[in-house]
Amino acid sequence: MKTAVVTDSNSGIFGEEARQLGIHVVPMPVIIDDHTYFENEDISHAQFFEAQMADRKVSSSQPSPGAVMDVWELVLDGADELIYIPMSSGLSGSYQSAAMLAEDYDGKVEVANNHRISVTLRESVQLACRLAGEGKSAKKIREKLEENAFKSCIYLTVESLEYFKRSGRVTPATAMLAGLLNIKPVLECRGEKFDTVSKLRGVEKSRAAVIDALKAEREKNYAQYSDEQLLIGCAGSFLDEAETLAWRDRVQAAFPNVETYYDPLSLSVACHTGPNAAGCGIGLNPDRA
Repeated sequence: MKTAVVTDSNSGIFGEEARQLGIHVVPMPVIIDDHTYFENEDISHAQFFEAQMADRKVSSSQPSPGAVMDVWELVLDGADELIYIPMSSGLSGSYQSAAMLAEDYDGKVEVANNHRISVTLRESVQLACRLAGEGKSAKKIREKLEENAFKSCIYLTVESLEYFKRSGRVTPATAMLAGLLNIKPVLECRGEKFDTVSKLRGVEKSRAAVIDALKAEREKNYAQYSDEQLLIGCAGSFLDEAETLAWRDRVQAAFPNVETYYDPLSLSVACHTGPNAAGCGIGLNPDRA
């Protein structure tokens, strides 16, 4: 039995990489001035940030039922069943919508309530690919992903609360005060939502706090795992390639013996963070743990 793997673009997997992995990706829509664009299809990250900084009306959305089913139908033409891994149900209604759609597929579609986004979602997709290659069924893969769902954590800081204000996540007064005092929040996501864990003055302090928080996470909740069993994904919405490389190298230097990689933040997340956000997440290496 052939089991296919499908995810959405919050995984950071696109184009040639998706083809090499043998997976299909549902592109996430973003809405700019009431026009819908699809991540990595008809809008680039650079174009998105250009619109955002020009103060245009920008918001995120979940894929339409038709868009999801179009991908599923295409995939099932060449596979017996599929496992679909959307972004966390704690951050979007994508999972709930997909789970309802799957009811009409006579058990051929399993939807994982994986509670992940960005770098941790990528790692779930990689694990699903490994398990599918080992001959596991879509149901068994879903069960494994849901068993591991909360074995990951992300820390993130933003340059400005302006974009959280625009999306309604903070009040205008809070955003204004943070701007006046140069306060940068450090946010934590354990699968459901992003919660503020600290507030510091200045970008440098907040980025250092992100790395310190991840170090504490490794020592507290991953002490039983060797460095080889772990994987750290760093992510950001940097406008400057030099800053991207600097953040990647900084995270790698903090965890010299753990495999580390970098992904741009998905547009669904960047809608709220704006440019120059920096984050990193820790989880089990899907190839080794």
